[in-house]
Amino acid sequence: MKTPPYTAAEMPERTLPATALEQVIGYRFSDITLLSQALTHPSVCQTATEVPLSNQRLEFLGDAALQISLSTLLYHRLPQAKEGQLTKLRASLVSTKALAQVASAASLGSYLQLSRSEIINSGRHRSSTLADTLEAVIGAVFLDGGITAVNHVVTSLFTGPLKDLASDYTEESSNPKGTLQEIIQSMDCALPTYTIVKESGPPHDRTFIAEVQWQGHLLGTAAGATKKAAETEAARAALRHPKVLDCQQ
Repeated sequence: MKTPPYTAAEMPERTLPATALEQVIGYRFSDITLLSQALTHPSVCQTATEVPLSNQRLEFLGDAALQISLSTLLYHRLPQAKEGQLTKLRASLVSTKALAQVASAASLGSYLQLSRSEIINSGRHRSSTLADTLEAVIGAVFLDGGITAVNHVVTSLFTGPLKDLASDYTEESSNPKGTLQEIIQSMDCALPTYTIVKESGPPHDRTFIAEVQWQGHLLGTAAGATKKAAETEAARAALRHPKVLDCQQ
């Protein structure tokens, strides 16, 4: 049998109905053997008389396809996010823990082909195994349907995590002082300092000018109707300072 990728004329005919897992991920394979391979744990290949293909090569491919798909989704959904922020958000989505949670939600473990010893040792529920299997399934989708199919599957499977990240990003953006402190503390123990450098206007309509400094560098200056508001806006301005942006790379 010819191995993928296929031309349109060479695509294997698929007459069987969609499997339960295909319904879960929202994608119907033209070549169902790819999905079978994605669900074959390496332990099976060590014990089987007729050695099948394990999912390790598909895992390698799926890792790259998943990175591209999630990067594209984050890029379009968070147009204000900086490169460092996007990198941080993507890293949280592709961590072993995060991938295992997505795989568990799709019940991938129940479809896995495992050796008897792996089954006895709770292989179906092991985070690393679930994460690897999810990447392998993504790799299979990529070979079968290309990046467009991957984007469809990823958008479906990662709906919850992506929504949570967007919410976290919005909250982070609305708390620039906390964000600035977190960024600086990741690089240095010294905290940024805020100073009200000017007050003006009548008692009922005051304007405050705040500055935020770090290690002798003026990072941001802004005005506000209250001291707190001025400091918040100064922190927001500081997040655009080259030194702070460098810390996020």
